[in-house]
Amino acid sequence: QLQLVESGGGLVQPGGSLRLSCTASGFTFDYYAIGWFRQAPGKEREGVSCIDSSGGSTNYADSVKGRFTISRDNAKDTVYMQMNSLKSEDTAVYYCAAHRWAGWCTRLDAADFDSWGQGTQVTVSS
Repeated sequence: QLQLVESGGGLVQPGGSLRLSCTASGFTFDYYAIGWFRQAPGKEREGVSCIDSSGGSTNYADSVKGRFTISRDNAKDTVYMQMNSLKSEDTAVYYCAAHRWAGWCTRLDAADFDSWGQGTQVTVSS
């Protein structure tokens, strides 16, 4: 029973910040890369960021690079994503997921990930 649970979403103004959390249970969390994805209305799920099993390497979509920071605390079975300078275009449901087979994540492809969380809504609006 692998489970990931996202939290931390909410309503913020443009330019504001949020910190999302993804907490795992039921599997060996520190074996796997973890990714954040988002899905806006009418769009397919989009890769946002990922982090390798040790936390030593990260990957970001161009649209968020320099604004978002992914990190992990394996002792807490938790991955975080700090989101700064938020834009209306960041509005989406945000999901975290574990890589299917690897402790690294050189690409942000949703097909490489499973054990999806339930999602947390981020709305950026004035």
